[in-house]
Amino acid sequence: MPELPELNSVVHGKLRLALLSLLAGVDEAEFTWLRSKTGATDGNLGAQLLKLEEAGYVTVDKRFVERKPQTQYRLTEAGRTALSEYVQALKQLLGDAVIRG
Repeated sequence: MPELPELNSVVHGKLRLALLSLLAGVDEAEFTWLRSKTGATDGNLGAQLLKLEEAGYVTVDKRFVERKPQTQYRLTEAGRTALSEYVQALKQLLGDAVIRG
């Protein structure tokens, strides 16, 4: 039996995987947009984004727009690579099951 691939534990979390996937499709995203797309609470979303930031997978830019705080997130190249490698590991893990659907 071939060796099973390692799944990146930072990416593997349901909300973190969703966040990386959402960020992969945009240049940048505001915290409130990510919250609306995921349905996460502010606290949980903030905690998961912090884990992604600490891993170097996202960058954060805090600014004020018309005197209101706005937090923007971007996927880094390391984050894009981690997501891509995670998807490849899943494909390897699932093998033909993915093709047969």
